[in-house]
Amino acid sequence: MGEAYIVAATRTAGGRKGGKLKDWHPVDLGAVVLNELVDRTGMDPARVEDVVMGCVMQVGEQAINVARNAVMASKLPESVPGTSIDRQCGSSQQALQFAAQAVMSGTQDVVIAAGVESMTRVPMGSSAALAAKAGMGQYKSPRMEERYPNIQFSQFMGAEMMAKKYGLTKDQLDEYAYHSHQRAIAATQAGAFKDEIVALKIKDEAGAESDHTVDEGIRFDASLDGIRGVKLLAEGGAITAATSSQICDGASGVMIVSEKALKEFGLTPMARIHHLSVMGHDPVIMLEAPLPATQRALERAGMKIDDIDLFEVNEAFASVPVAWLKATGANPENMNVNGGAIALGHPLGASGTKLMTTLVHGLKARNKRYGLQTMCEGGGMANVTIIERL
Repeated sequence: MGEAYIVAATRTAGGRKGGKLKDWHPVDLGAVVLNELVDRTGMDPARVEDVVMGCVMQVGEQAINVARNAVMASKLPESVPGTSIDRQCGSSQQALQFAAQAVMSGTQDVVIAAGVESMTRVPMGSSAALAAKAGMGQYKSPRMEERYPNIQFSQFMGAEMMAKKYGLTKDQLDEYAYHSHQRAIAATQAGAFKDEIVALKIKDEAGAESDHTVDEGIRFDASLDGIRGVKLLAEGGAITAATSSQICDGASGVMIVSEKALKEFGLTPMARIHHLSVMGHDPVIMLEAPLPATQRALERAGMKIDDIDLFEVNEAFASVPVAWLKATGANPENMNVNGGAIALGHPLGASGTKLMTTLVHGLKARNKRYGLQTMCEGGGMANVTIIERL
């Protein structure tokens, strides 16, 4: 089987709900990323063979194959196809893995994997809520009900179940959230995101134009006492809004090529795909899947946790990465070193390639070799991708 290489990785800076990216149509956000990947590599746009794009709320402005629409809004020619992927929060990580599999199989040589989500313009839950309002029913079928009677699948409840199962206290989760902001602040002030972010033109209320290059969700004045003071979302629970990922608008992407394409186009690889896998797990606790998925991925790759230099574990809720650390024994100093979704935001379908972009650039900045990315996903699933920096 052939190898798959990442030759470019970029993302937009995140925008808060109703914030700086509120006027950007998600299709155009995706197009900016596609253009930037082509520009960074000097690749002839016509040589891109496919665009695989993750997006969770595929309705409204993100409907009718958002990947193909992003191609049509970009500098890529009409000959470049596109397909949209929904594996919930792991949508663009799955897009990356599908793109890598296409390249490794030898059927394609140049594929862009990307993700986009405007949670401002297409709110979370829109696809289900709008269908229900139109009298089109709900996703839970009679046979699902037989298997999971009277169960309402909920990521929030899964986060609370994770905290309880792994003995995590509110204080632990509050401290984790505070450190997420502190790391994001330090990374931003040190220019750690400079090479991965593509600037977006935005206008303020007065019409003045500027570049959006700083993640809007970071609370530069965050304090531990302030985080501790946020009310619990459920009585007797451990999760608060401050220990949950932020609603976010954004797009991200990576270009993946074969060894043949490296030579033909004179490309310089940033990283090689070392391992990729996906795993289904308990859909009720839902968010626990990254724990066993990581263990299985390491076994299949013939590696140990200490062989990995940097980790990106999506901070859907603080209980997920904290439980992941407890289960894997990984060094916490090597996980989410530039902060995570609690500080930077979680743009759903864009988060997979967003995390990969940060991981690739983080390995380069620290001159490290192996990186592992994983994230929990609705329905109780998790993708794991291991890369080797080159």
